[in-house]
Amino acid sequence: MPGKPGKATRAAAALPALGALAYTAWLLEVLVRTGLDPVRTYVSELAAADQPLGGLFRTTDLAAGLLVLAGALTGLAATRSHGPWALGGWIALAVFGAATVADSRLPLSCAPTADPECAARESAGLVPATHTAHAISSSLAMTGALAAMIALTVAARRYGHWRPLARTGPALVVLELAATAWTLAAVAAFEAGGGTWSLGVGQRLQVLLVAVWLAVLAGSLGRRAR
Repeated sequence: MPGKPGKATRAAAALPALGALAYTAWLLEVLVRTGLDPVRTYVSELAAADQPLGGLFRTTDLAAGLLVLAGALTGLAATRSHGPWALGGWIALAVFGAATVADSRLPLSCAPTADPECAARESAGLVPATHTAHAISSSLAMTGALAAMIALTVAARRYGHWRPLARTGPALVVLELAATAWTLAAVAAFEAGGGTWSLGVGQRLQVLLVAVWLAVLAGSLGRRAR
């Protein structure tokens, strides 16, 4: 049986909550003019090297990744006896955090969905290697996030440790899968020259659902600690 929850469990609750807050910094585009259309553009284009607020969004991405990574490692230590699903989920969450840190250090040089010249250079392979590296780290981040959502939600339902997550996690996972499918289809359409298919909306929904799930996870851990 797991030991009595203590400081580690409280830290494991606080860190993903703060990470979720930092991960939704892109919502500032509602209040601040960015010059990018949220319906059509990638979230990561807000942090592109040529964007006026790129430094701000790269910093918040870095903070989000570090906070989630620290929370995952703390959660792994605090709940290591909670079964294999929990173990796998914390490892996947750590991958998400680490890949998000990498994302923040590998920004796009320009915004391809908003700038035709940037898109043309990207198609011709004339952009920095960070574009390819960013695509890899972003894919790894979302794969880690989705794996963590599934595994830790299964752990919550199977072992009964985190009741709020057990109740709401399945719905969030289904919505995340739908948003991911939308995003991937939109990316494929854009790369094939078929428009963006509201790529920005799909990806923003995808990212927002991860943040909501992190908040639910944090609340579940905090409730158990109390």
